[in-house]
Amino acid sequence: MNVLTSITVLGFLIFFHEMGHFLSAILQGIYVDGFSIGFGPSIIKKKIRYITYSLRAFPLGGFVSFPDEEQKGIDPKDPNLLKNRPIYQRVIVISAGVFANLLLAYLILIINVTTIGIPFDPDPGISVLAIQPDKAAFIAGLEPGDKILKVENDTLGIGDQAVNTLVNEIQKSYDQIITITIKRGEIIKELNLKPQNIDGKGTIGAQLQPNIKEETYKTKNIFELFKFTNKEFSSLLIKTIEGYKGLITNFSSTAQQLSGPVKIVEIGAQLSEQGGTGILLFAALISINLAVLNSLPLPLLDGGQLVFTLIEGIRGRPIPDKIQIAVTQSSFLLLMGLSIILIIRDTSQLLIIQKLLKQ
Repeated sequence: MNVLTSITVLGFLIFFHEMGHFLSAILQGIYVDGFSIGFGPSIIKKKIRYITYSLRAFPLGGFVSFPDEEQKGIDPKDPNLLKNRPIYQRVIVISAGVFANLLLAYLILIINVTTIGIPFDPDPGISVLAIQPDKAAFIAGLEPGDKILKVENDTLGIGDQAVNTLVNEIQKSYDQIITITIKRGEIIKELNLKPQNIDGKGTIGAQLQPNIKEETYKTKNIFELFKFTNKEFSSLLIKTIEGYKGLITNFSSTAQQLSGPVKIVEIGAQLSEQGGTGILLFAALISINLAVLNSLPLPLLDGGQLVFTLIEGIRGRPIPDKIQIAVTQSSFLLLMGLSIILIIRDTSQLLIIQKLLKQ
């Protein structure tokens, strides 16, 4: 049921993204001939007033299609064709999906704060959310739910500062043993970590966050509501952008942390076990990720189409079809290759975890 919940959330976020493109075109009077969730062969297809709506076999994305002059009965000079519209209107259509996901994430965070409340200041230390098998944290005996209180007998602070302190210590201590003090339930114990070396930086294969209290308090007024929401939204957006930036500046290290569809569904299933709060958090995180991902300047993504459109605006004429096709095909192979690798890797790790749990 939890897996089904996370897949449903993913489908809704993709639907909302494509609806941004769809509505921005329809409201400007631009012709649209297709609205699809997923890729590949159609499972369900229905045509309503010249627009074909479809649900396809592989729910890893979606698209809104526009007619062109090659179709029968279409006047190449029709002003309502997307390609004949001014650059700024086309930019609006291309960018609308990204803004739709950002807006949705912001609204989800507002709902979360309104219904759940604002958490009190975190306790000292760090919470362990997840552990990767066969990594340093797993080998040392660290478990999800543990609270890390000290590193090398130095008491950790609170919030992001505590996380940064521990991460910095781990990164500079690769292939060396560092001692951490943890709290597991009511038991206090010490563990010896030996961070593994990846590109000259230590890593332990654990997902960490500040030791947030479960108790919350209701917002006092609308200003406090928006102040906290703005803070949370900005933090998630900045961290997501930094994560994608790392793919360029430090690919081999960041790629180890990159999640594919299988891992995303697994994380969603874990968060959905926490109830409404976990589902809302998962939806906000993935919605922001979809926005940032689609902003990347790859031809198959919104960012790539935006680049093509802006170049056309500067040149005064479209980029030659041969160049667009070549770049788009290369982008497709890159994205598909990365997706396949991540699916294989994440599925393998999931099977390993399940096998360990059965032992």
